[in-house]
Amino acid sequence: MERTSAAILAIIALGIAACGGAPPPPSLASPSAPVSTAAANATVGTDAGLTELRIDYATYSPPSLVLKQLGWVEQAFPGVSIKWVYSAGSSNALNFLQANAVDFGSTAGSAALLSRANGNPIKAVYIYEQPEWTALVVGKDSSAKSIADLKGKKIAAQKGTDPYFFLLRTLQQAGLSQADIQYVNLPHADGRTALERGQVDAWSGLDPHMAASELQAGSKLIYRNKDFNTYGFLNSREDFLRKYPETTKRVIQLYERAKQWVIDNPNDAAQILSDAAQLPLDVAKRELNERMNFKVSGVPGETQRSVLTAVIPTINAEQLANPGTDVAKAVTDLIEPTFAQAVIK
Repeated sequence: MERTSAAILAIIALGIAACGGAPPPPSLASPSAPVSTAAANATVGTDAGLTELRIDYATYSPPSLVLKQLGWVEQAFPGVSIKWVYSAGSSNALNFLQANAVDFGSTAGSAALLSRANGNPIKAVYIYEQPEWTALVVGKDSSAKSIADLKGKKIAAQKGTDPYFFLLRTLQQAGLSQADIQYVNLPHADGRTALERGQVDAWSGLDPHMAASELQAGSKLIYRNKDFNTYGFLNSREDFLRKYPETTKRVIQLYERAKQWVIDNPNDAAQILSDAAQLPLDVAKRELNERMNFKVSGVPGETQRSVLTAVIPTINAEQLANPGTDVAKAVTDLIEPTFAQAVIK
């Protein structure tokens, strides 16, 4: 009954995501390079009672697209029903996790932190990339050169996501706050559309939408700061981790394998991303080759703690966490390295 209810929640949540202007992508095309049929030769055991495993996939997480396309999860868990759920952004993934509609969800680190601080019982068990997936974007005819030029103007970003935190930190760095602009809360894809139609003056974008807007509409990135981009986190709920520790380790092994496959097969990885995002191949290549670093440790640790700690002043200044929340404690509670440490050498 619990799984049936969760499945219904997943269907409802997917419908909401589609209404937000970001429909699930079609089935991915097969890569041209030959692929081994071995799942991962996993060295961990299996958990009793696992009958279904629900994992999200997202265009901001190429390893998840590779896993979905190449069937390695299905091969690693014979007899288990594998359900793939499309996440249009971190907010989607976190809602799915909180509703028990997925078991693993892909998000930006800052989004995971805020969600954890506000009561979502998740832990980050794996790092799938170090991205530069967000920047401050203006239209091709804009004369704005910096955030200071946008004081009083309309700027779009999706609340609670890395682009949102990027915008807030960029404002603070310039001595401004959200009160100094007209903030417009829009899903990532809708933010791009609003920018290109002139409905907003700037947009704190997210790839691949941002790269597509650059290449297809001539939009300009007027402020970039890789340090304001938090890492790609793979999260799971505490109750799932307690019940299925071996499954968690095996999923991490598969993500680690997919991450290496992206490094070793950049052209095929770009084609998978292109098909998933329904975008031209040159857009996918820009995102993968210029703005994503997969050569990072998959073990969450001090690097991520430091990055998230830097976000705390923004969360507090904008009163984003529930009153009385200890956000610093939420950082500690979120980072969970032990599962990845057990299988990543």
